[in-house]
Amino acid sequence: MTFSTLAVVALVGILGPLLAMPLRWHIPIVVGELLAGVLLGPTLAGALHAQDPTFTFLADIGFALVMFVAGSHVAIKDPALRASLRIGIGRTIGVGALAVPLGLLIAQLFDTGHPALYAVLIASSSAALVLPVVDSLGLGGPSVLQLLPQVAIADAACIVALPLVVDPAHAGRAAIGAAAVVGCAIVAFVVLRHFERTGLRRRLHKLSEKRRFALELRINLVVLFALAAVATHSHVSIMLAGFSFGLSVAAVGEPRRLARQLFAVTEGFFGPLFFVWLGASLNLRDLGHHPKFILLGISLGIAAVLAHAAMRILGQPLPLGALAAAQLGVPVAAATIGTQLNVLSPGEPAALILGALLTIGIATVAGSLAVRAGFVATPEPRPPVVPKPPTATSS
Repeated sequence: MTFSTLAVVALVGILGPLLAMPLRWHIPIVVGELLAGVLLGPTLAGALHAQDPTFTFLADIGFALVMFVAGSHVAIKDPALRASLRIGIGRTIGVGALAVPLGLLIAQLFDTGHPALYAVLIASSSAALVLPVVDSLGLGGPSVLQLLPQVAIADAACIVALPLVVDPAHAGRAAIGAAAVVGCAIVAFVVLRHFERTGLRRRLHKLSEKRRFALELRINLVVLFALAAVATHSHVSIMLAGFSFGLSVAAVGEPRRLARQLFAVTEGFFGPLFFVWLGASLNLRDLGHHPKFILLGISLGIAAVLAHAAMRILGQPLPLGALAAAQLGVPVAAATIGTQLNVLSPGEPAALILGALLTIGIATVAGSLAVRAGFVATPEPRPPVVPKPPTATSS
């Protein structure tokens, strides 16, 4: 990989913000970045080579950072979110129960031998997609508060389950590795909480801000990369390392300055690079050579929407159920890990991404319908303006 290639990757990464610029479209930025990678990859131009080891390593850094930021945005400390936890868990279990037979059916219809993988994909949600949509549309109210823990729990559970189902032959090894990564993340949470309670974090923050050391960012990157190393050596996706550490930071409380720094590093460079690399790693021509995988992707996307929309029977409004079906991180990880382990058939990784893009499109429409249905945050009432009494000099 050369600086010329890097400049091209940074340039085409701008396609994401350009497509997301019209607010009425509500298109996630990653869609444009994926599209740019697909166009410049083997599908069309052949200008980007995802097999380049330097390109792949930089993309892995981006993957870890994207999942870390997604985990840190889960509002674990929000009392309203915790109050809705029971309902969110119930609906997550309900979606998972429906995902199992749907995954079995799809695997049997397409004869791929991956029923467990498909079930996890169907049950998954993407906090990194749903939470920004909720914020940008101003959605609110009790139903939306119940949606948020449902999405966060489904995202976390499927991230943990994915390494176990992608390669069932080594599920035991993956389980041990996942436990090791989660255990390290818990240790990181305990240490961070100790620093917060003793005031050490605040003193470090003041010193870093005064001397422009960016110590908090450096320390968090050290921990993140250390967890990624544990995941790599344990044959577990770095997705789990990033997301679990992000949850640990969210549970303690992420400083605003650190959040801004992470946003700049991730969204400014490593995140777009990862999604461009992912698009370049997909050869959609394989879908043309294996037309059944087009139907596989459509089937997975529709099954995910149906499983989440079925939570209408548990009281969830239909637009919010369809919004909860939005997924990206888990299908992306499944395509990435499956390709690296050579456990997916040619064209199957592209089918997984196709299914995810279908859920994003449906969720975009569902978000607009939710606004029209009145699921919006109620503005805080302003105190009435009391007119001042007239003064003696008033006429």
